[in-house]
Amino acid sequence: MTKDILILGIESSCDETAASVVKNGTEMLSNVIASQIESHKRFGGVVPEIASRHHVEQITIVLEEALTQAGVTMNDIDAIAVTEGPGLVGALLIGVNAAKTLAFIHNKPLIGVHHIAGHIYANRFETEMTFPLLSLVVSGGHTELVVMHEHGKFEIIGETRDDAAGEAYDKVARTLGLTYPGGVQIDRLAATGEDTFHFPRAMMNETDYDFSFSGLKSSFINTVHNLRQKEMPINEADLAASFQASVVDVLVAKTIRAAKEFNVTQLLLAGGVAANQGLRERLIKETAKEIPDVQLIIPPLSLCGDNAAMIAAAGTVLFEKGIYGDLTMNASPGLLFEDTY
Repeated sequence: MTKDILILGIESSCDETAASVVKNGTEMLSNVIASQIESHKRFGGVVPEIASRHHVEQITIVLEEALTQAGVTMNDIDAIAVTEGPGLVGALLIGVNAAKTLAFIHNKPLIGVHHIAGHIYANRFETEMTFPLLSLVVSGGHTELVVMHEHGKFEIIGETRDDAAGEAYDKVARTLGLTYPGGVQIDRLAATGEDTFHFPRAMMNETDYDFSFSGLKSSFINTVHNLRQKEMPINEADLAASFQASVVDVLVAKTIRAAKEFNVTQLLLAGGVAANQGLRERLIKETAKEIPDVQLIIPPLSLCGDNAAMIAAAGTVLFEKGIYGDLTMNASPGLLFEDTY
């Protein structure tokens, strides 16, 4: 009988301090998250120094709680997986140093995980991956199309050339005076509005799979400023709906086209913006219409944001491959896929 693999995951790349125990890469025994949203809300975004200090305060607490909820001790843990990058360097350092300390004290393997790989592997809690697959990664700092032909191997076929989709959401939300995190509020407003402004669909019809949202963001901001200067009424719901329609049209069109070209068996949605209801609904609709033989996997809302279960899931793959880090590991805010796998 094969022994179960228990991985302790640690995530601290931005404004969530998280720890989780995962069995065999597919079963969460615990998933503890300490959010900092209330601390950053008054600033309209994440303040790196404040985030780092909160991580220092919370890391020991969430680690102890994750082990307690899972009903295990460090003696039961096979390895420790931690977000090595990308992310805020000060925030990453807290998690990395906590992981290194535990690995040294308890003589456990240390595994560095790429943050975006973690988001992709959050889908494994829904169903097992089958290859080849395509993942649409949409978050505050990343918008990428990633093809996988086997576990732990990633081929980026398209990425944003400027603002990530999530970053654009936050910027337009601030323009409307909405509080952080703005993306959630834009999504809610969009559900009550109509696409009356018809913002540009940048790069939607180009043959590559890259994205660009900077022009859309600028068009939105200029529209709002012009309305204010002319003292005209501002329909926030229609503005939000128009912005979201532009983002979703481009994301879904390129994703469906890539899924067809690469003849994938699964399509995965990943990243914080995977929680966006407008994107989820459109992807479900277009997948059923355009590529009915492709299985669409969308993580539950609880696993769309940053969490440690996804890090442990991705770390399990590396553990099985025997790919470990060592105590020289450092935070790597600009870590690339190819640097890790």
